[in-house]
Amino acid sequence: MGRERSLFRKRDEINLKDGAFIARMKQLRYSLFSKQELALFFATVLWGITFLIIHIAVRYSGPLFFVGFRFIVAALISTVVFWRSMKDINVYEVFAGMAIGFGIFLGYTFQTAGLQTIISSQSAFITAIYVPIVPVLQWIFFKKLPHLYSWIGIIFAFIGLILVSGQDLKGIRFSKGEILTLLGALAIAGEIMLIGFFANKVDSRRITIIQLFFGSFFAFCCMPLMGESIPEFSWVWFNIGVGLALMSAVIQLTMNWAQKSVSPTRATLIYAGEPVWAGIVGRLAGEYLSPSTLLGGLFIMIGIVVAELKPSQGRKKNKTTGKIISLL
Repeated sequence: MGRERSLFRKRDEINLKDGAFIARMKQLRYSLFSKQELALFFATVLWGITFLIIHIAVRYSGPLFFVGFRFIVAALISTVVFWRSMKDINVYEVFAGMAIGFGIFLGYTFQTAGLQTIISSQSAFITAIYVPIVPVLQWIFFKKLPHLYSWIGIIFAFIGLILVSGQDLKGIRFSKGEILTLLGALAIAGEIMLIGFFANKVDSRRITIIQLFFGSFFAFCCMPLMGESIPEFSWVWFNIGVGLALMSAVIQLTMNWAQKSVSPTRATLIYAGEPVWAGIVGRLAGEYLSPSTLLGGLFIMIGIVVAELKPSQGRKKNKTTGKIISLL
């Protein structure tokens, strides 16, 4: 009997340990990623996919028309959702929306034009350089000296850019598509600065609608100046344009909900994966990623994280707001 009791006690101890282990694993699983963080993760995956989608769309449409069409649809969707807020619009918000809209127009037009000649994953890595560019522009225009971590991030990003573009020791030569995409990254960085400048002075719903309308307006107005004609109707560019606009609206709402409880630090780490997903999707679609491109992409990602995760006592809770709006 004593032996049987001993065996029963050992069995119960093992069961208790197993139960505690299982409970601990479940607790760990739920503590690693919250619902909000998973939402941001899937949103980032979707944004990584958009580079390949746009790369396909510009085979059937010029970049200016596609950008204009994409943003006018997004503007109309935003108007339907937030039309009640438009009754309180003021002149200052129109001016702010026009300024940000011009930045959106430049950034996405350059990026879309670049995708005509370079692969989607390469475009994603180069575009991501806008993150470490922001502190440099703040230094130039607002005399705000970048933190040491920002400079380190810039150095990593520049090395990554050289590797992604396949440079050699004979000299630095960028292709037309790479230059256009780099200009797009610069414009997006400027757009984020404008968003940061106007953010606390305007209504976010109205400014989103206004900037999208102006982004579309500038794109359509530049078509005759650049000699770009209206493309022949194709369900490809039409469906992609409407799909991107709808996806932007859904992701915008998802991110606004998620970032109420996700810290800027964790959000930044999640967003840094965007070019990685673009590279994975591009590779699955048949794009070739050379070892130098992969290494360069890694350097750019390190640059993004280092530049964004700098210690700062005055860091605002809504640090990543610019990232959200710029992705529309």
